[in-house]
Amino acid sequence: MLSNSSKYALTAVLYLAAHTDDRQKKMVKDLSASTNIPKAYLAKLLQQLSRHNIISATKGPKGGYYLTEENRNLPVYSLIEVIDGTQRMESCVLGIEECNAERPCPLHDHVYPARDAFLGTLKKMTIGDLSRDLKNGSSFLTAQQ
Repeated sequence: MLSNSSKYALTAVLYLAAHTDDRQKKMVKDLSASTNIPKAYLAKLLQQLSRHNIISATKGPKGGYYLTEENRNLPVYSLIEVIDGTQRMESCVLGIEECNAERPCPLHDHVYPARDAFLGTLKKMTIGDLSRDLKNGSSFLTAQQ
């Protein structure tokens, strides 16, 4: 359901949530090395997320990317929405434009309850919720954690 871009963006944002604040920022090269996301690709994703206020950025010698409390309180879905838009997550799994509850595709009734539950979770769950799991060790992002 998630594009590679959304997966990379979510990984980077969760890493930032667990390791940064307004005093401690991460540069693209450091974030790339820590998350194994290609540097040029990551730079474009971070710029896009910063433009939409999903993450924060400061330019200059002490600059870099970081998350504020406001960023941490955003729903995970907002990040995916910025990267992929809503069409990918909310469209028919078979790509049938006319698919809906009144006129379902063959998979509609099997897939949509789980998809809707997943989307509901992403809309309620915040970036901070997931970063707490990283900080307390109940989840991980990379093999070296």
